[in-house]
Amino acid sequence: MAQQLKRELGVFGATMMGLGSIIGTGIFVSVGIGAGVTGPAVILAIAFAAFVATCNGLNSAQLAANHPVSGGTYEYGYHYLTPQFGFIAGWTFLLAKSASAATAALGFAGYLLDALGSDDTTLLVPLALAAVIVLTLIVVGGIRRSNTANTIIVSITLAALALFVIAGIPSIDGANFSPFLNAAEDGSGGINLLLQATALMFVAYTGYGRIATMGEEVREPRRTIPRAIITTLVTTMILYVAVAFVGVGTIGAEALSGAANEIAAPLEVAASSFGIPAVPELIAIGAITAMLGVLLNLILGLSRVLLAMGRRRDMPTPVARLNSTGTTPYVAVIVMGAVIGGLVLIGDVRTTWSFSAFTVLIYYAITNLAALRLKPEERLFPPIIAWIGLAACLFLAFWVELSVLLVGLGLLVVGLGWHFAAQAIANRANRAAVNDG
Repeated sequence: MAQQLKRELGVFGATMMGLGSIIGTGIFVSVGIGAGVTGPAVILAIAFAAFVATCNGLNSAQLAANHPVSGGTYEYGYHYLTPQFGFIAGWTFLLAKSASAATAALGFAGYLLDALGSDDTTLLVPLALAAVIVLTLIVVGGIRRSNTANTIIVSITLAALALFVIAGIPSIDGANFSPFLNAAEDGSGGINLLLQATALMFVAYTGYGRIATMGEEVREPRRTIPRAIITTLVTTMILYVAVAFVGVGTIGAEALSGAANEIAAPLEVAASSFGIPAVPELIAIGAITAMLGVLLNLILGLSRVLLAMGRRRDMPTPVARLNSTGTTPYVAVIVMGAVIGGLVLIGDVRTTWSFSAFTVLIYYAITNLAALRLKPEERLFPPIIAWIGLAACLFLAFWVELSVLLVGLGLLVVGLGWHFAAQAIANRANRAAVNDG
């Protein structure tokens, strides 16, 4: 029997892990990216994405409450659907969240350089790589150390964002909200751009899934996981809308977008327009800690999915090894740190974030599909929530950029090829073992 991780997280710790996973790249970088796509209507995109995330979050909660093991939807796909669905979920999670982690690392570097007053973009990638290495070493140290570091990081970030909203309200200019919706260049109207922005913003909420992914490490999972996920989602929805409203209202959607694409630090640029001493610097500190928090939590979540895939031989079995105290899958952590470091070399937050949008929507479509297979006595919420989440994820997945869509579909085919090859090798090894016995 595979080694099991220790259960060390309660409601507070799980909620802080969820907040640490969400409140980071999504609020400090992707708000600017979304504003560049759809203009001030990014506020509406955030609200739509929040609705989809709520449906998915409730389904993740009831699945994790009934099947609390490491691996999240990868395990739910195997348990409630088929091995193929399970593998696709694990594969898309690794693809999506590795890209998100690279975005977080680059966002950290961008905010740090801006805070130091440096415009030397050649330092962006080296600083991002350094962050990946340091946080990988922290995660290797185990869940308790990671939880302590995360709680400190999240507390600083929440204080900085509250300051941004309060300090920015007096500087809001109503003219920055007109026109509210960007028009498409092909003359088809702005609804398609709004849907594309919604798909991008949905990714910003998906950190709540980290709570489910780490279900094996949560105490009293049937009680703890739903409470932690709901608390996390409500908090982040309120915060995202408030920050986007102030960001767009103070410097406009175009300036916010430009800051995201050029230096990956849109909120700091917005804070500079407030005319209040020290606020930009404090926002930069909050952003820096937020990016580190997201990166830390993504390394945690990715390593747990890789651990689960190693246990089922969908990935090489050495990644399923735990340390001597049973608190961390150290091989999986190191492997994911290396993968994230490789993606950091792309050096483009727009590319890495857009790619994660498509793959994570496929991942959560499988989450909702698995939730439909729950027995009546296992359900915490009505089936209609799973149907809404499934339809919304599949619909939004095809509103990302065409190039990203094609790459994503291509990688899904590659992943399934790997799955069938790995399973064939494992089956051959099992037959050989039986014959030898």
